[in-house]
Amino acid sequence: MTVRQDQLANGFRIVSEHMPGLQSAAIGIWVTAGGRHERIEQNGIAHFLEHMAFKGTERRTALEIAETIEDVGGYINAYTSREVTAYYARVLKDDVALALDVIGDIVLNPVFDPHEIEVERGVILQEIGQAHDTPDDVIFDWLQEESYRDQPLGRTILGPSERVSAFSREDLSAFVNEHYGPDQMILSAAGAVDHDQLMKLAEEMFGHLQPRRGLIAEPARFTGGEARREKALEQAHFALALESPGYRDDAIYTAQIYSSALGGGMSSRLFQEVREVRGLCYTIFAQTGAYADTGTTTIYAGTSAGQVAELAGITIDEMKRAAEDMTPEEVARARAQMKAGMLMGLESPSNRAERLARLVQIWGKVPALEETIARIDAVTTEQVRDFAEQMAVKAPAALALYGPVSAAPTLAELQERRAA
Repeated sequence: MTVRQDQLANGFRIVSEHMPGLQSAAIGIWVTAGGRHERIEQNGIAHFLEHMAFKGTERRTALEIAETIEDVGGYINAYTSREVTAYYARVLKDDVALALDVIGDIVLNPVFDPHEIEVERGVILQEIGQAHDTPDDVIFDWLQEESYRDQPLGRTILGPSERVSAFSREDLSAFVNEHYGPDQMILSAAGAVDHDQLMKLAEEMFGHLQPRRGLIAEPARFTGGEARREKALEQAHFALALESPGYRDDAIYTAQIYSSALGGGMSSRLFQEVREVRGLCYTIFAQTGAYADTGTTTIYAGTSAGQVAELAGITIDEMKRAAEDMTPEEVARARAQMKAGMLMGLESPSNRAERLARLVQIWGKVPALEETIARIDAVTTEQVRDFAEQMAVKAPAALALYGPVSAAPTLAELQERRAA
């Protein structure tokens, strides 16, 4: 498999990887315009724009967009994160040019029909309502807000209902004009793809665009804080976030191995102690997420009202114990899980195309897979223990609680337990 990367004169980037033996391809446009690129009055507009891309262009109606891809057996979708918006499709190899034509059309030529704006506004308001009714969704929004208070990175991707209710056609167009320049886009493809063909198509479709100066994302500051919402739910939801490395920091590999050993699988410490030994919950996990300049290690669990205090205390105790006696065997298992998850995921052209785009966004290039594996293998038990001590005792923290949580400890009480 060969990764090839090029750039048009206007800064538009193309990256692809041919995967022999496949009859299909994944292809998409990743735009470095997500939630953290919004001003406060724009909160939610990147996601609104993603929805509107499928509601009609100068050449196709909303139905024709769907039919064009589905007539050849493919599918098309999109998502908005805090750092990117992605528009992508999966098709058979003979339909790659068609898929790129549709994706380019929805990215470059949306009409923002007033009627369709109102229809989609209603859909997004329903999506916001659904998220608010899903405790293990909304608690992570609150946790993010407490982690990065009063910053774009801390705001919800969906945006508040009152802002979504007010966005106009002019607001959508203004965001596109500011952020959808060629130097903010990456065309990524994997599978049965021909890089030279992609280059030709990209030049025809995107080569005429003029670079634009987009809004530079505000540097992140992990603030910490506590959100507690009492509600009559079946479970008390507990989420703890600790400041961790960003994805440009070499320590990210240590952080990911740590969170895997702590709560990444059935053999992890939290799963074994909290669920298997004590039976305090059905779901508990730890994970590490990263952005360009910051990251968080998050622990989540759902339990009963009467057990939330015990669960929170044991979680802190297990974090502290990991700093003292994390074993080489646990680290080796976490390394193996991390490598296997990555390599298994790369058997999918969709996952591979997304990885290529993200690496180009982060580094401006695609490091060799062997280099990434070597970095994972280089993490030592001592490094994981040192990181575990940082997480257990020193790292700034944020806490979110939702449900029957009156008996749950406060963040200050958890901090005291960390320091004890």
